[in-house]
Amino acid sequence: MGRYDWRPYVPVAVRRERALKKMKKLRKKGLDVQPVEIEGRKIARTFWGEAWCDHLESFSDYENRLPRGRTYVRNGSVCHLNIAKGEINAMVSGSELYKVKIAIETLARKKWADVKKRCAGQVGSLIELLQGRLSENVMTVVTDRNKGLFPLPMEISLKCNCPDWAVMCKHVAAVLYGVGARLDEKPELLFLLRGVDHDELVSAEVGVAAATGKAKGGRRRIADDALADVFGIEMSEDAVPVKPKPSQHRKKIMPKKAAKRTAERKVKTRKSTIPAKKKSVSRKVHTKNASRTAQSTRSVTGRAVIGLRAKFGMSRSEFARLLGVSVSCVGNWEKKPGTLSLQPRTRDAWNATKGLTKRQAWRKVNRS
Repeated sequence: MGRYDWRPYVPVAVRRERALKKMKKLRKKGLDVQPVEIEGRKIARTFWGEAWCDHLESFSDYENRLPRGRTYVRNGSVCHLNIAKGEINAMVSGSELYKVKIAIETLARKKWADVKKRCAGQVGSLIELLQGRLSENVMTVVTDRNKGLFPLPMEISLKCNCPDWAVMCKHVAAVLYGVGARLDEKPELLFLLRGVDHDELVSAEVGVAAATGKAKGGRRRIADDALADVFGIEMSEDAVPVKPKPSQHRKKIMPKKAAKRTAERKVKTRKSTIPAKKKSVSRKVHTKNASRTAQSTRSVTGRAVIGLRAKFGMSRSEFARLLGVSVSCVGNWEKKPGTLSLQPRTRDAWNATKGLTKRQAWRKVNRS
């Protein structure tokens, strides 16, 4: 076949059928096949996915070539897409099943430090970061064309084993759009691709808040209910304030008659306060409720967390989203021996999650 010869057109249905057979064989060989599935016409729907696509389309080198891949990614031709540190490996169904490899340079330390510095004090929590619920200033910082998290064309190397002579063929373009769709599901993969830890953006928030966290003068403080998500620990809300011990004064020595009158008054007061039985009943009820609460938390251990996460087949970040806590919080639980001390809201989330099936748990994660 000559350099400018084109292979005969193959209908989409036929291409897809061939690709499915080949992917089935690869699954048997142990490949974790991760296809890109698009619902409707819109490729990306969340902040991170749309930001990725908009960034690539903003460069004149790409804007004329990228549209060639939209149809391919929409009709399910990206059969496999895996994102790792510094690289993207994919398989796209064309006339044959083509292999695509995109190498992306990791984010320079100086640039990452600048991003953290400019975002410091403005990222509320890890959940807000991954869901794209950020202030306009933070959005501007992370999506900055030259100084943000997304790669520049000079940092991207494209490779496809198809016969097309173009550097960016339609298979490569489809994979680049597929990355945007994948970031809709797992935005943390962008940070993995660029070789940085997204937790550090929240840590930058902690550093600023801790440095300015004074009680008076309108300075910033870390809210008590945010400490669990920021530091990855559970703060107990059931702590009983310690009453100060009464100062020990010397007892006044009373005359015998006065002491006798005081004793008689005490006896009369005791007889008049008969509803002591009701108090004992309320104490029993309070004790029963306390014992029930203790029983509900007694079974929550690091092993139980690992077991439930394995049952759902989730990563730590996905399981953290399910319970509404931070990833570091889940990591600390799994390492800690013995019974975990959970906040009431986290305990309620745990009890509700235990009864879910795997399918129900994944639906809840995708909705969050």
